[in-house]
Amino acid sequence: MVDLSVDLDGLPLRSPIMPASGCFAIEYAEALDFNRLGALVIKSVSPRSRLGNPTPRVAETASGMLNSIGIPSKGLDYFLDHVLPPYLQFRTPVVVSISADTVDEFAQAAARLSVPGVAVIEANISCPNLEADGLAFAMDPEATRAAMRAVKAQTALPVWAKLTPNVSHVAEIACAAEAGGASALVMGNTVLGMAIDVHTRKPRLGNVMGGLSGPAIKPIAVRMVYQCHRSVSIPIIGCGGIACAEDVVEFMLAGASAIQVGAASFQDPAIMQKITDDLVRFCDETGVPAVGGLTGAIALDADLTDSWLRMAQQSG
Repeated sequence: MVDLSVDLDGLPLRSPIMPASGCFAIEYAEALDFNRLGALVIKSVSPRSRLGNPTPRVAETASGMLNSIGIPSKGLDYFLDHVLPPYLQFRTPVVVSISADTVDEFAQAAARLSVPGVAVIEANISCPNLEADGLAFAMDPEATRAAMRAVKAQTALPVWAKLTPNVSHVAEIACAAEAGGASALVMGNTVLGMAIDVHTRKPRLGNVMGGLSGPAIKPIAVRMVYQCHRSVSIPIIGCGGIACAEDVVEFMLAGASAIQVGAASFQDPAIMQKITDDLVRFCDETGVPAVGGLTGAIALDADLTDSWLRMAQQSG
């Protein structure tokens, strides 16, 4: 019997497979068994109400999708009274994702959402920091460290830092998140992109630019998981273009301890259950007794590894 359980810095999960925030809703319980997932990650909530970005908010691409939702929210009171309770009926750990415009708002949200039944706070620091001219928190090491410290100071729960791939040196950001108190990293979010309708000559998104997700970004996400794994000691949760068991294994070999499924769930709400079944089958067929043993087990040529390390050190 394959052991799918994993441990994320003291948080035991029955499976490494969980949804990505914003790509999951309570209605998915009609399509799959929530009690077979590793965790239930709820869509990001912000302290203040938000309407979100102008429409259209989603545009298909040849190998993925662009979205510019804008994280609409009805605020913390509505979330606590109406959104959170249905998720607490399951035996699976609940992860609450928070988004905020300032460090203080992140801290306030963490304090308010540290309630019975919540297992983890995921700090979506990929969102714009209004105290830094709209630059995402996770684009700057100091802003990353400050946000994580503020959140950690307000909760006894484990805190995951959700990073952005839209940076040049992701390992530096990962280290800052760890220094700020992150229990794990979620690597990562969508890649900034844009599409234009050649007939109307207008952007295909109402907000002009948006986040690219799906198969197109998987190689980028795998590379960033690998880089983060070599730089931090905390667990990494891989995310980006995962649609099958082989994708899960690839991310884990690169260094992920668990993964999140995003865009694939829009095409098939039952995809995470199918991936779970296929992951068990893959491990059986390849002689893997415990999926946790895959983490960081990439086979590398020693000379190539030493060369890569020297280049990384020289680039600063």
